[in-house]
Amino acid sequence: MDSGSKSSLPSCSQPRKQQTISSFFAPKSSPPQPSSPAHPLKPSAPASAPNKSNAPRLPASDDGEYYEEPVEQPKLTQRRKRVLHEDESDVESGLPGSKKNRSVSGEVFTAPNGDAPAQIGCKTLEDHRQSSARPGTDGKTPRASDKTSRYLFSSSPVQEDAMEDDDSPEARRRKECLHEKFVKKLGRPDSIAEIKRRNPWATDGVDVNDEAEQGEEEEEEESQPKTLPKKGTARKSKLTPMIKQVIDIKRKHKDTILVVEVGYKFRFFGEDARVAAKELGIVCIPGKLRFDEHPSEAHLDRFASASIPVHRLHVHVKRLVQANHKVGVVRQLETAALKAAGDNRNAPFERKLTNLYTKGTYVDDLDGLVGPVAGPNRGTPATGYLLCITETSAKGLGNDEKVHVGIIAVQPATGDIIYDDFEDGFMRSEIETRLLHIAPCEFVIVGELSRATEKLIKHLSSSKTNVFGDAARVERVTKGKTTGSESYSHISNFYAEKVKASPGACQEGLPSQILDKVHQLSELVTVCLSAMITHMTDYGLEHVFDLTQNFQPFSARSHMLLNGNTLTSLEIYQNQTDHSEKGSLFWALNRTRTRFGVRLLRKWVGRPLLNRPLLEQRIVAVDEIKDGERTRPVDKAKWVLGVVKSDLEKVLTRIYYRKCGRTELLGFLQTLQRVGNEYAEATSPEKAEFNSETLRDAICSLPKISRFTTEYLERINFQAANTDDKYSFFREEHESEGITEHKVGIAAVEMELDAHRKVAAEKLKKKRVEYVTVAGIEYLIEVPNNNLKDVPASWIKQSGTKKVSRFHTPGVSAMIRKRDQHKEALAAACDSAFIALLGEISSNYEAFRDCIQALATIDCLLSLAEVANQPGYVRPIFVDTPNIHIEGGRHPMVEQLLLDPYVPNDTELDPNGTRALLITGPNMGGKSSYVRQIALISIMAQIGSYVPADAARLGLLDAVFTRMGAADNIFAGESTFMVELSETSDILKAASPRSLVILDELGRGTSTHDGVAIAEAVLAHVIRETKCLALFITHYQNLAKLADTLIEQTGENAGSEVRRPLKNVHMQFTENEESGKEITFLYEVGEGVAHRSYGLNVARLANVPESVLRVAAVKSREMEQSMARKKLSGLSKSMELLLSSRAMDGDELDRALANMEQL
Repeated sequence: MDSGSKSSLPSCSQPRKQQTISSFFAPKSSPPQPSSPAHPLKPSAPASAPNKSNAPRLPASDDGEYYEEPVEQPKLTQRRKRVLHEDESDVESGLPGSKKNRSVSGEVFTAPNGDAPAQIGCKTLEDHRQSSARPGTDGKTPRASDKTSRYLFSSSPVQEDAMEDDDSPEARRRKECLHEKFVKKLGRPDSIAEIKRRNPWATDGVDVNDEAEQGEEEEEEESQPKTLPKKGTARKSKLTPMIKQVIDIKRKHKDTILVVEVGYKFRFFGEDARVAAKELGIVCIPGKLRFDEHPSEAHLDRFASASIPVHRLHVHVKRLVQANHKVGVVRQLETAALKAAGDNRNAPFERKLTNLYTKGTYVDDLDGLVGPVAGPNRGTPATGYLLCITETSAKGLGNDEKVHVGIIAVQPATGDIIYDDFEDGFMRSEIETRLLHIAPCEFVIVGELSRATEKLIKHLSSSKTNVFGDAARVERVTKGKTTGSESYSHISNFYAEKVKASPGACQEGLPSQILDKVHQLSELVTVCLSAMITHMTDYGLEHVFDLTQNFQPFSARSHMLLNGNTLTSLEIYQNQTDHSEKGSLFWALNRTRTRFGVRLLRKWVGRPLLNRPLLEQRIVAVDEIKDGERTRPVDKAKWVLGVVKSDLEKVLTRIYYRKCGRTELLGFLQTLQRVGNEYAEATSPEKAEFNSETLRDAICSLPKISRFTTEYLERINFQAANTDDKYSFFREEHESEGITEHKVGIAAVEMELDAHRKVAAEKLKKKRVEYVTVAGIEYLIEVPNNNLKDVPASWIKQSGTKKVSRFHTPGVSAMIRKRDQHKEALAAACDSAFIALLGEISSNYEAFRDCIQALATIDCLLSLAEVANQPGYVRPIFVDTPNIHIEGGRHPMVEQLLLDPYVPNDTELDPNGTRALLITGPNMGGKSSYVRQIALISIMAQIGSYVPADAARLGLLDAVFTRMGAADNIFAGESTFMVELSETSDILKAASPRSLVILDELGRGTSTHDGVAIAEAVLAHVIRETKCLALFITHYQNLAKLADTLIEQTGENAGSEVRRPLKNVHMQFTENEESGKEITFLYEVGEGVAHRSYGLNVARLANVPESVLRVAAVKSREMEQSMARKKLSGLSKSMELLLSSRAMDGDELDRALANMEQL
């Protein structure tokens, strides 16, 4: 047939070549408008252009979309624009354009199941395409390339040369036959046209239905209607079963970001996808953000989504949790093979919220089990505590307000629990002290808190540069009128069920002990405990409350009290410059080798001992390690701690929560086995190789766990556990019946598969057939393409090349399905057996925890011994009276940071002598460093450490109080001076004769007269009433007279000895006599008073302009001269009255002498 003759489309059986399948219809690229005509085709000649409106229309498909009757058109003269193929890396990045099995690219179209090309009639699309060439063209007709044909669905099809309409009945019948078969095969709602029409933003590589990856044959969302909805009406979209599952879970957890398992990746939907994309830096595919079908999103068909790979789940969850989000992981509870064999094979995969995580409850952090300790934003190490708090109004209003507070703090990673019940004043200093000590990363607030408490918690937790080192998460729980009784009943039932679940405990009499301990808690603490149990149950961590021996009261009187101001002013945990650990007391003492040792040392630093026998034992242990440096016992202890590479304390807690991994468990048991074997002979204190009682007790705890570790390791296959192979984790003799049964089933199926080769060889008329594995598909039979005549039609083609085709026989397919079912049942049996092993190890939790605590104690003692080995450190001597006698004391942190040597100073404070020092001196003369070093040396000594001094004789202090620096509380409407006096008031109420009080420049926040009056009154109260040790820094030289007026007698007799409890000292300096402008700081403490503060010298160091300094110097001299004249005038009047009076008044004489001294 020549090019000018008419041609008709071939039938299904005709081996004719035709154009691409896309030429059969030209769907619109946008939703059809009822008022606008259809886009006409563009012919090369106007005479041959058919009227599109007259083309017959077929009935609508399932989704309501009509298709045009294909009409042959002359070839277009213009060429189409090339489209660059998307990069294959887009698949992993989540960008649109990723290539999936269901994608459409040019002339190649794969079936929805992704197995083989779609069939039209009796041939595949590719075969049909090759067999539909136009006769008479001699194969020279140009055809569209794979790249250019990608736009064929949204525009006119490429036409062959000399194509003319054939209106013969035979041609129309063939067209109708072919079109009906096309609609039947590809006209579903997930057809190419529908995909592109509903997703104009998506390119050909977008995975439009991730459910297909798992074999879920779920119906897609209902397509857009044929016409636009009427104005004012919202279009309702049909939700897929999977999306319905997500919405149902989201309704129950509205404050949670859901990560949903879909096939081989995890996906976010709606608003969760937007948040995840922002925090994780991944792509969010646009769509609905709300889950409530809001009319504002009626024009959108699907939810916004973002995805992450399965193996990166915990990496991204950790990042979301650290950004203060609550994250829930929704997993599939069914596997593909077991689902296919079940009764619900046509239903969607069952999904359930399996894990919830927040910053405090994220115990699956494997990265945190090894490596150095680091705090967030290089700040202090995060403690990981969750703190529950509630309060009731006790009495008073305003400044007399009192609140009753109950708290309970839980550290899920280690199992530690702290509780307290106390009364606090309007400054909330007690709450602040506990929050700074505990440093929680998450708050659970029960009921309504007072305004002052709310502001304190907000201030301490809202900023990422706060004292906790990172922002804290806050959750709230309602509190009813009967919460107290309900909490008591809840806790009783909780522990009663725990006792029933452990029958062995009943024989040891533990039920009554546990319930008695819990019932002794106060009402507010009981409310917090009940709320915390409920809170932790949501995260599957309620087991942390099983062990009541982990309950420790915060305000135990066996420890020194360091309040919030003291922790901040003395830089106990972090410095005041950049809030990092470097430069703090904890940094100066931390030489630990393990992470659990770091946590124990932090507790020691924040809670110095008051029990002198315990303190003496700790000091003796440090002394023995220091003296035994490079001896065998000390070197062995260091080697044992060096063996520990993971955080054993956290791993033990993960075992208790049943969240431990196989490789992790193997490392845990092997480490403890090596530790126990090293001290296998230390069965009694006498064999511990140390004389210190503390070290002996710690060493004797180590070999007790050897029998447990050996027993558990005997069951484990080392190689399989090291590679995390769950199927071979247990040795054969220790496998459960379920594991053995399914392994035998798998072996039987594999034997059947091997025997099936003979059957396949007979059908292929071969002597032997071998299985091959290609692209992860096993048991494939390769047949050369020239021998396909022997392949039965029942064989299923899986893949192929130009030379060979690969098939699965029906028998192989059935046996593979059976084997997969056994494999998945085997995986479940292996997981069940592993969980049972973790439960068995958890039953010996106490023995393992004692061993780890012993290692932590040894680590801390070695750290303190290493500090003691530094030059210039001395062992403190403790006495009964609360005195401080330090010779050559130095600042422990400044000394390590300075390049120049630190100037030492002596200090002598005695309750029976001088118990207060009034310290004066020039600005920047070292006054604050001097008083800080005294407090830090006292704290270090009660921790059990050596101190930086030539000699130290110290009494035990019950508290250290500081009032240093200037700060306001704008949120509470309190000025700097108000905060200063409020803190002073709290100190005066809490201090005892065994306390050390440090007051720095009290009274400077107001006028001179008021400031001097307040400072003098407070100093007098501290000396006369409180009678505690005090260090008072001031620039008010008038206060120096108190050293002579505050005099005490040792006895009641008139002739008894007189002592002066207050002593004047100052920071020494030298002044340049020639210029009078420059001074040199000596940083030495000397007796007497510094009558000038030399503030102009500081202004000069601060580079204040010289003109300002000259004016300030003139004004300073004028004021000094004016004050001198006034004092001289007052002295002359006093002398005149004294001389004119006939009787000598003693008081007038004292005032005259005081005035002369000041002059």
